[in-house]
Amino acid sequence: MSSWMLQLLFLMTSQAWVATPEIQQEAVEYKHGDVVLEGWLAYEKGATGKRPGVIIVHEWRGHGPYVRRRAEEIAKLGYVAFAIDMYGKGVFAKDHVEAGKLSGAFSKDRKLMRERAAAGLERLKKVDLVDPKKIATMGYCFGGATSLELARGGYDVVAAASFHGNLARPEGSETKPIRAKIAVFHGAADPHVGPEQLPVFAEEMKQAGADWYLVSFGGAVHSFTVKEAGDDPSTGMAYNENADRRSWEMLKSFLAESFK
Repeated sequence: MSSWMLQLLFLMTSQAWVATPEIQQEAVEYKHGDVVLEGWLAYEKGATGKRPGVIIVHEWRGHGPYVRRRAEEIAKLGYVAFAIDMYGKGVFAKDHVEAGKLSGAFSKDRKLMRERAAAGLERLKKVDLVDPKKIATMGYCFGGATSLELARGGYDVVAAASFHGNLARPEGSETKPIRAKIAVFHGAADPHVGPEQLPVFAEEMKQAGADWYLVSFGGAVHSFTVKEAGDDPSTGMAYNENADRRSWEMLKSFLAESFK
């Protein structure tokens, strides 16, 4: 057998032995004031030492299977993932009308939004595996806006990523320095996060002295990372495989850079 064939056989055999890490997952109950919340913790089974932590904030319907799946995917990257709960244990909207009411209460009260998310941040810091100086936040739709609010509020996060999240901040709110790195993944055809938000957001980031970037995916509408949103962009909410895949790869690079 020639040397090049031996090398090829070795490479194929080596790749076959690359195993996906086994992920430990568990529900974690915690509180914000009198409100009982239930998050979802995911990390590599048998992990030791200190690792970066990543908060994942759910979309507007609430804490459900989607955000838990994302937590598992983040854990497979070697981080400790914590899908937090913004609404309360067991609260999950049955439809878009109810989701709008639940998320709207926080959109109108950004102080409450920040403090509820910060309760999840503090709970993650208590996990033995987590390096409290290396925590990032990320979220989808309502969760993307929430992650940006943690960065705006100066909480202890080194990075914040938003997927198809609202970029507007409350009128009259003061722009403060933003220490966290910011990544925004936006659907260029998103009717819920209109083009008028982009220059305003860019100016806010400039005034805040933030290290930030925004990627706009052509043809993608709202909820482009959510397969359950369907495949009809005319509804304004639809899955886009290219935007989902590309934004995920960008997120991995963003987290790796932020945790250096």
